[in-house]
Amino acid sequence: MQKLELKIAYEEYASEAELEEKEKYLLQQAKQAVSGAYAPYSKFNVGAAVLLKNGEVIIGNNQENAASPSGLCAERVAVFAAGANHPSIAIEAIAITCKTNRFNVNEPIMPCGDCRQALLEYELRHESKIKLVLMGETGIIRVIESVSDLLPFVFNGKGLSK
Repeated sequence: MQKLELKIAYEEYASEAELEEKEKYLLQQAKQAVSGAYAPYSKFNVGAAVLLKNGEVIIGNNQENAASPSGLCAERVAVFAAGANHPSIAIEAIAITCKTNRFNVNEPIMPCGDCRQALLEYELRHESKIKLVLMGETGIIRVIESVSDLLPFVFNGKGLSK
């Protein structure tokens, strides 16, 4: 038996002022997307903004449904919209943030497992890393250079072919 260990590197920023201009702008777009979320059940609004390699920004927000789990997370709404409307353009980065009236979210919001898998599919599809810029309502901002850092043991198309 051999015991192995995985480590990932990431950056933390105390405020948006410390971010690069491109990341600041993307985070602002994600914050604006929060307001369009449809979250009457969880009351936890999430916004995402995807930056494409051509400079275009596509936003998404969570869309809940009474017939749970029929809703969709903000990250997948944004990424699927980007893929549907710009299938040949790689995603450079995604910013994700949230807001709720129930409590203060002062830790960066992390993508769920389904979103990590969907984001990684786009990273693999275009052979291009997708940077994540993650923030709660307040507090630190976490920047992760690649989705693969969040999902190191990936399930991909290789497992579906002979």
